[in-house]
Amino acid sequence: MNKVLVVTYSNTGTSLRLARRLCALKGWPLGEVDDAAPRHGVAGAWRCVLDSLLRRTPGIDYAGALPSEFDTVVLVAPIWLYRLAGPMRSFVTRYRSELHDVAVISVTEQPGPHDAPDEITRITGRAPLLHTDFTGQDADDGRCGLRLLAFAHALVEAKDHVEPTRLVLAPTADQLIAGGLSRPQFPLLPDQDLRSWGSRKVPIG
Repeated sequence: MNKVLVVTYSNTGTSLRLARRLCALKGWPLGEVDDAAPRHGVAGAWRCVLDSLLRRTPGIDYAGALPSEFDTVVLVAPIWLYRLAGPMRSFVTRYRSELHDVAVISVTEQPGPHDAPDEITRITGRAPLLHTDFTGQDADDGRCGLRLLAFAHALVEAKDHVEPTRLVLAPTADQLIAGGLSRPQFPLLPDQDLRSWGSRKVPIG
């Protein structure tokens, strides 16, 4: 049985809400990454900017189970300036030797490309099994549970494959339900293709 841990960092609360919802849907435990030094006001905002631009690994506190005790760790991570949020970078760096398989839910302000999955690959030496994006608006949408469930089911399927693959789910619940979507409807990365998932077609990176 695949044991899954969800780990999140959340400066504004958006990623935490999404992570808690995923845990509630699947009964998975939650670990939380926090800043060792709080980010407040303008100074805190500038720290976020510099952490991203310089790819810094700021000091963190982690409250949760050991990643080594789980087959898969799902990272629910904010994106700052198209890059992985500094505190989540610190978590991945600190625990990289304990991360067996990783899946990523990136939380962005607006839809668009970013390099979080590639950065995680560089740090851990392994590509994430799955990757999908949510915006802050998605996280507050009552229908986001459908996409979270789809992600969870796809994660189980991905564990059955020998070769890891990154999955990018449809950007809205309505599109996911509709199925049969074509490439032009998605802001895909250059190496992305389509793969059948169940009776649906979802973009894969």
